[in-house]
This record gives sequence, C-alpha cells and structure tokens, in this order.
Amino acid sequence: MWNTAQDAYLESRVLSADPVELIRLLYQTGVSAVQDARRYLAEGKIMERSKAITKASRVLIQLITALDHERGGEISRRLAALYDYMLRRLTEANFRLVKARAVAGEGKAVTSARPRVEDGLRRALRL
Repeated sequence: MWNTAQDAYLESRVLSADPVELIRLLYQTGVSAVQDARRYLAEGKIMERSKAITKASRVLIQLITALDHERGGEISRRLAALYDYMLRRLTEANFRLVKARAVAGEGKAVTSARPRVEDGLRRALRL
C-alpha cells in the first residue's frame, strides 16, 4: 500500500530506470538525507538526525557495492575511495555532534559532475 503518491512515483522511476539513473536517484536520496540530518541537528532532534545519517550511510553502501572495479578501472577506484571517505565521515557524525555539511557538499559535487562521469559510471557499475 502506498504511503503517498510520491512513493508510487519513486517506485515507478526505480523500476523503469537504467543503471545510471538509479545512481542519480541514490545521489539525490543521499544528499537529501544529509540535508535532513543537518536540519534535525539544528532542531535538536537527535533520533531523527541519527535515522537520516543511517539512511545516507545505506545509500553510500549501495553505491559502493554497485561498483565493478574490473570494468570501471580508475574511476571505479576513485569513486570507491570517495564513497568510503563519505561513509566514514557520516559514521563519525553519527557518533559525535559533527555537522554533515562537508558530506552534503561532496555529494552535490558528485551530482553536478554527473554529465562528465556517466560513461565512466556505465563501465564502473555491475550490470
């Protein structure tokens, strides 16, 4: 059963998306979760903040597991290093009251670089 029309729309996008579009959706979800965590931190909502950081961490784990280092070569290794760094920062933020601003900025940077790296992503993804 759908919680909202947005859930139905998102599921439709996921089911019809190609692998690169799925990565875009993960980036959007991850950046949104980090932004939520920052807002919850400012509001003093620690439980909600922790849940948002956990959601962003799960996105990064999905991104890491989607990489194919044999096919993706250097870009795959670089993305893995970036995702690992971001995951470590989020883990640290979840245990300390560290703002997640840097991770959100890095996620936006990856998203904005998308047009230049899509071909590399196609090679780096396990299809």
